[in-house]
Amino acid sequence: MSDAVLRSSQGRIGILTINNPPVNALAAAVRDGIKAGIEAMGADPAIEAIVLIGGGRTFIAGADIREFGKPPSGANLNDVIATIENCPKIVVAALHGTPLGGGLETALGAHYRVSLKSTRVGLPEVHLGLLPGAGGTQRLPRLAGAKYALDAMISGRHIPAPEAQSKGIIDALVDGASQEELLKGAIAHAEMLVAQKAPRVRVQDRKVTLESPDLFETTKKDIARRARGFKAPWSIIECVRAAAEAKSFDEGIKRERELFVELLTSSESAAQRHYFFAEREAAKVKDVPAETKQGEIKSAGIIGAGTMGGGIAMNFANAGIPVTILEAEQAALDRGLKTIRTNYENTAKRGGMKAEDVEKRMALITPTLSYDGLKDCDVVIEAVFETMEVKEAVFKKLDAVAKPGAILATNTSGLDVNQIASYTKRPQDVIGMHFFSPANVMKLLENVRGKATSKETIATVMSLSKRIGKIPVLVGVCEGFVGNRMLRMRGIQAAYMLEEGALPQQIDKVVFDYGFPMGPFAMSDLAGNDVGWRIRQGKKEKEKRNVRYTGYIADAICELGRFGQKTGAGYYKYNLPDRTPVPDPEVEKIIEETSKKLGITRRAFTDQEILERCFYPMVNEGAKILEEGMAQRALDIDVIWVNGYGWPVYRGGPMWWADNVVGLKTIHDALLKYRDLTGDPFWEPAALLKRLVAEGKKFASV
Repeated sequence: MSDAVLRSSQGRIGILTINNPPVNALAAAVRDGIKAGIEAMGADPAIEAIVLIGGGRTFIAGADIREFGKPPSGANLNDVIATIENCPKIVVAALHGTPLGGGLETALGAHYRVSLKSTRVGLPEVHLGLLPGAGGTQRLPRLAGAKYALDAMISGRHIPAPEAQSKGIIDALVDGASQEELLKGAIAHAEMLVAQKAPRVRVQDRKVTLESPDLFETTKKDIARRARGFKAPWSIIECVRAAAEAKSFDEGIKRERELFVELLTSSESAAQRHYFFAEREAAKVKDVPAETKQGEIKSAGIIGAGTMGGGIAMNFANAGIPVTILEAEQAALDRGLKTIRTNYENTAKRGGMKAEDVEKRMALITPTLSYDGLKDCDVVIEAVFETMEVKEAVFKKLDAVAKPGAILATNTSGLDVNQIASYTKRPQDVIGMHFFSPANVMKLLENVRGKATSKETIATVMSLSKRIGKIPVLVGVCEGFVGNRMLRMRGIQAAYMLEEGALPQQIDKVVFDYGFPMGPFAMSDLAGNDVGWRIRQGKKEKEKRNVRYTGYIADAICELGRFGQKTGAGYYKYNLPDRTPVPDPEVEKIIEETSKKLGITRRAFTDQEILERCFYPMVNEGAKILEEGMAQRALDIDVIWVNGYGWPVYRGGPMWWADNVVGLKTIHDALLKYRDLTGDPFWEPAALLKRLVAEGKKFASV
């Protein structure tokens, strides 16, 4: 008998307790133990019913990720579930915690399901580019109906137990909050079923409720935009169609298996599985041990109540952390608080929170016009104007009033964190916390360690990031940090290609078709073209870096007051209020005139060249970032780009894509080709890229 599944009994009720902490993942030993336990108890005349329950904090929480990519071993999960479903004794699955994926599929094989009210169930395989592969696509529609099952699996959301009960997924809710109370209730339920001589209800014997004959086509239309580029949602639809239309349950299972294998071997799923692990790994800092002492964060301060500062404050209020917002003038403070309240009220109107929650969160936000209002804060984040002069004034004042040990953070998107730290007498407490706009929505938090930043500060901020709902990645101090530094490479080549013969709509289409929400020129119009224009004027970019100036066309567009969506025109014209971008002949004229002034003969571009010139320099810059130690691992870069810049998760991130889809040698050789064609040192392959190609290795090996 396996220790992974413990056998016991209470009266005539057999009990199988899954014992694979911490989350009772479906390892081979668990699968074998369940199958053997069900078979043994099913044949035992002293047992009248069986309760299957998880020990510890949860029922089976899903597959064992340690087995991913390894040769299969142990009983097949479909066989385990069939053993449960065909057991001659009633099997009751007792659910608590988070029975997800294979955990819920296992429970669906039981004849009845009982649960604590706090339980959340779901089939989230779509987030790994997969579909439920152990009968989930066939059994869930038989319990909850095709429409509900489609929504549950395509969204991959966690379903609260009361909702699951209302849909027939769970048969009964048990009073109490502990595993012990659940076991007591499950045994009582099993005894009641035995006393009533209740039938063994096999989910596979039920019929699928098809709410409308055009459900599958309607669902495809509904998800077309958000599922663009993904494969799993479409395969889930086909599996549920098979559940509704196949002649037998076995035919539906066969179709599920075929589509599961297709997804499992696809690059899209491989990319999503890479990202799943990468996000978890990125939160770890190599030289900061897990046991590093952390500061206690009970309150926060924000300097600046503008769009960014207000959004940052909302993150803390959402997490229940009191936050004080500082502004220089009452009018600015009032505007900021009004915007925060409006954001919360709009969320409540959409059903995202209760009306009373708006007041609870607003009550956590304290306005102030004095730096003294920040003196007791455990962490203070500045979100002021992006110039070093302003940052210097802020940090000198902050250094004078903040309590000893308080973390002083800058939200800069590219200024030197070491220089900012030098304006204080406590550089060990200074760190960058680069939030992305809108700060209350975007998940990425690029935390920037300075030369003097202490390990305690780093550990505290990385932990705090997760507490306020962010996905943290630690980076080093360099111009643009990681994300913006790589983005600049794409921007340079996009600008050059306009001068050489391409048009904004052609470049944007290639980037959009690759999977980004929008291309570089549509993105610039959305952000406001005047932002970059003012930076270029201030930096005198024409003299920088000994490269071709990238702003000729952008400057000409801005000089006409075409700042983007907010002015109704930028690289495109915008038909308000829907703001649909429309190619503009006036912009084409500006582009053609600029090419002529620069002495460039315009030519046609293929989509492949546009793709290479947009993305290959980004990968090359990523190699330099790794080489310099500005990112710990290639996967950190992938997490930054997926969460902060819209890189499609089904392509894994720029470094994974380079490693596994394009190939480093292909990128290396293309860079040399463009270098030799143009004579531009911009295209010189990074030393790390050259070395990896010579050694036949990948970025993942660094």
